[in-house]
Amino acid sequence: MDATVQEIKEREAAGKKDYILLDVRESYERDEFNIGGMHIPLGEITASFEKLASHKDEEIVVYCRSGKRSAMAQHLLQQSGFSNVRNLEGGMMAWQ
Repeated sequence: MDATVQEIKEREAAGKKDYILLDVRESYERDEFNIGGMHIPLGEITASFEKLASHKDEEIVVYCRSGKRSAMAQHLLQQSGFSNVRNLEGGMMAWQ
């Protein structure tokens, strides 16, 4: 199930940082606006599985500009055995 902007904002406001936030946008996009978390551009995601391995069973919320690249990242992570990966619906366009 995907994550909604409202859900994540509510969890943030309540101080519930019980998930990993993963930004898969390019660096220039992150420089313009970001909500934090790890930064691994989509093109580097498969090469970064080892870096993410310790989070394999944790909730990972993936985000990008609109939700399309993060959906691809979600799929790649799930195929590699990550058990709880959620895409942030609408990405940063919905957040702002």
